[in-house]
Amino acid sequence: MNDPRLVVVGENVMDLLPTAHGADVLRAAPGGGPANTAVAAVRLGLPTRFLSRIGSDEFGTRIRARLLSEGLDADGLVAAEEPSALAMATFREDGSARYDFRMADAADWFWRPGELPAELPPSVDAVHAASIALFREPGATLIEALMSREKARGEVTLSIDPNIRERVIGDPDTARALALRHLAQAHLVKASDEDLAYLFPDLGAEQAVHAVADLGPSLVVATLGVEGALAVRRGATGPAEVRVPAPEVSVADTVGAGDSFMGALLHWLDHNGSLGTDPAARLAGLGEEDLRALLAHAAAAAGHTVTRVGADPPTEAELGAPDRTG
Repeated sequence: MNDPRLVVVGENVMDLLPTAHGADVLRAAPGGGPANTAVAAVRLGLPTRFLSRIGSDEFGTRIRARLLSEGLDADGLVAAEEPSALAMATFREDGSARYDFRMADAADWFWRPGELPAELPPSVDAVHAASIALFREPGATLIEALMSREKARGEVTLSIDPNIRERVIGDPDTARALALRHLAQAHLVKASDEDLAYLFPDLGAEQAVHAVADLGPSLVVATLGVEGALAVRRGATGPAEVRVPAPEVSVADTVGAGDSFMGALLHWLDHNGSLGTDPAARLAGLGEEDLRALLAHAAAAAGHTVTRVGADPPTEAELGAPDRTG
């Protein structure tokens, strides 16, 4: 793939998942929020390059094989000396996952000067950064510099999903300050209700969405679990707020649901010409029906994902083409 329209930057994580044989028998499945989002986007037909460092161990071999088999652009994959990040998942009764991470020396955080691209291909309309890689040094500083450079150029849409993993992002006050700085830099923010509770512990979810919007993004989307999803758009004609319900599906587990949601958001926006040059104005131009269609498309992608075990986002054939009016 020589002409990606989306660039995703962030980590891979090898998920160790329980099997039908119980918690003592685990299945290794390549995952990680940014990697899952990149896979979700490319499965829906959005040409995508994933910027990531791939570990030197057998897990890293499997991670690379997954990314290439999905059709992601190989040009962004850096062969690293460090090992892969690991996360052992346990599931609650509602199918939601809890993770125990092993990642102190993982390859994903050790970006070196010159490994991230000095220039993006002219075909790129959006850059999406997410999750643990936004917080762990030394790589976090280099990712922030890449985003700052692209913000100054003003030719691509900058998207952030903080995907907070409280146990592995360091001191809470430092992490909150860094996260808020990232959100202020973005044109598009997607956050879960858990992210919002961490970032704004004194606010309810809806108030927190507006607090994020007040930082500067043109569009903020919140996933609210069984309560559905909420979008707040700031524009010259005033703010717009739209909510859609969660799809009624049988939940196998929730691994990768938010990442599929994010990939589908970017897919819809790309399909409808809402990414790229003059990004704030493009997003500010979305009307309420557009927002409703956008959320419905993303929620449907997440709904497909939760019916399947692990991070397994839908294809375009399964989800259907995005529609401007829902």
